[in-house]
Amino acid sequence: MTHTIRSFVLRQGRISNAQRRACETLLPKYGIPFNSAQIELEAIFSRQAPKILEIGFGMGETTAAIAAAHPQNDYLGIEVHSPGVGSLLNQIESKKLTNLRIIQHDAVEVMQHMLPPESLDGVHIFFPDPWPKAKHYKRRLIQPSFISHLCKHMKKNAYLHVATDWEAYAQHILEVLTNEPLLINKAIDYADRPDYRPLTKFEQRGIKLGHAVWDLIFLRNNVTSQ
Repeated sequence: MTHTIRSFVLRQGRISNAQRRACETLLPKYGIPFNSAQIELEAIFSRQAPKILEIGFGMGETTAAIAAAHPQNDYLGIEVHSPGVGSLLNQIESKKLTNLRIIQHDAVEVMQHMLPPESLDGVHIFFPDPWPKAKHYKRRLIQPSFISHLCKHMKKNAYLHVATDWEAYAQHILEVLTNEPLLINKAIDYADRPDYRPLTKFEQRGIKLGHAVWDLIFLRNNVTSQ
């Protein structure tokens, strides 16, 4: 990658006592520490199963719901913000999810250093920060260099699913993904929301107000990546 995308700002947001406790006590149990060596996903989950990466899981409700509904898959969630990490850790513990692990670190660096090539069966990027001001567009996660690098970690025929509620960002994402030679659009432009992605409370409120959501689902083609 020619430069490092920093798609987030670490704010000193409010973290509840339960979330803080989860980060202290449960992250060692369900978390994977960042380091510069590649990880073995089969060893982490102690089985061979489809591996799905989620980048930026927010407070984790959708992540936990998907993992609970699809025990046949293993899920690796990446998030930088401690309140969200703590929230998802508590959900993993309460739901007794054995197929979900967390890395609290910058997704770009995790991808560069920790993910083996062609190791992912799917990637979820739900509602990434749209950075709506033009001067902040460079902070958007979905950029050609990032997607090109991400494709190298996807197996052939793996899927990439991005969802956004910002129309201008949806158009930008569609252009970036369409121009990536290793990806093929499953739909004509935008896709219908698949059943596996549950509606979030935020999304449900938006729909009642007439707001739209755009889902984009692309497949990694069979061309060998360079």
